[in-house]
Amino acid sequence: MGDLFSKEAREDLLERGYSRRQFGRISALLGLGSAAIAASPLISGTAAAKGTPTRAPIEEVQSKVGMVRLGSNECWTGPFPDAAQAGAAMVQYGNRYEPTNLRAQLIETVSQVEKVPQTHILPWPGSSDPLSRTVVTFCSPTRGLVTADPTFENAWRTAAWLGVKVTKVPLRAENRYATDVRAMLAADPNAGIYYVCSPNNPTGTVTPLADIKWLVAHKPAGSIVLVDEAYIHFAGTPSAAKLVADNKDVVVLRTFSKLFGMAGLRLGLSMARPDLHAKMMRYDGASQSGTLSIVALATGTASLTQSAAIVERRNQMIAAREETFAHLKKYGLTYLPSNANMFMVDWKQPAQTMRDAFARSKVDIGRSWPIWPTMSRVTVGSAQDMQAFCTALDQIMA
Repeated sequence: MGDLFSKEAREDLLERGYSRRQFGRISALLGLGSAAIAASPLISGTAAAKGTPTRAPIEEVQSKVGMVRLGSNECWTGPFPDAAQAGAAMVQYGNRYEPTNLRAQLIETVSQVEKVPQTHILPWPGSSDPLSRTVVTFCSPTRGLVTADPTFENAWRTAAWLGVKVTKVPLRAENRYATDVRAMLAADPNAGIYYVCSPNNPTGTVTPLADIKWLVAHKPAGSIVLVDEAYIHFAGTPSAAKLVADNKDVVVLRTFSKLFGMAGLRLGLSMARPDLHAKMMRYDGASQSGTLSIVALATGTASLTQSAAIVERRNQMIAAREETFAHLKKYGLTYLPSNANMFMVDWKQPAQTMRDAFARSKVDIGRSWPIWPTMSRVTVGSAQDMQAFCTALDQIMA
């Protein structure tokens, strides 16, 4: 079973219905990291068996070199110049684990920007680990996971790996494809987690904060609402962090991989009441949360205060996205309304066929989801990137 679990953690897992045989899977998930597990052949096979898309093989990733990259929701540019300079200044101190208390500085800055107590903030190397960790902590063989469909699949993969029931609820087509929180609660009134990604990946659509508040108010005791806000800076919409500050049963996740242009630097946050974080940290949490690059910490801290630059980058994305939408309309193609740096477009034919066609024009677009097999997710890149997308579309349609 390894040494990951304290006696308290073991007793908690058994009490919630996990078997001792499952301890090894939990150890692998949290010891190796959720990203490593999600990419492993074992969990990929488990996920595929349940209809969950798996990660691309290395050959496919390598084939994308030299292409216009519109498939992974990365930002089209790097960190803000001032933030990059702050990170670069830390490289010379790379021989030190914590040269200037950078972790505390990040937490203090997040607290000031988000109006959340410092005691409610934990930094992580990205947001995948805390996302999977919440599934381990608050779900179990007796209390499942409820999500929208489609949505970001990492929670699906983790639940499949652990044998946790997953309930998927279609988005609300009549309400700009927001998460249907009432249908989620009705689908499993005793779930451990109700997962809301807002803006949602892959649709870029926002779930109103009022809906999230309703779900928090009506969910069952002992459960949490997990709000993934990876793309919120692209939307500029109100955050569920206010619910964390109000000490609700809410965990909010953030990442610096999107608008802040730090995907390769690996930095994220979770915001929650201290007792919720304490439960998450029983499973070797200290090592995962404490292992953070000083370059990432400095770059991330400097990014948070770049208010004008955040708005400017958001506006650049919106302009490129709207021009692309106008081009899609020329061909009568339909797409979902989006508030983020991605959108779903319906080709009215198998999505993989169109993805292959774009690849022949050296443009890599995103994948589809099983519920919508004729729709592709397309990342919004720079104005030049989107012009290349439109040119490739012209060639395909011709």
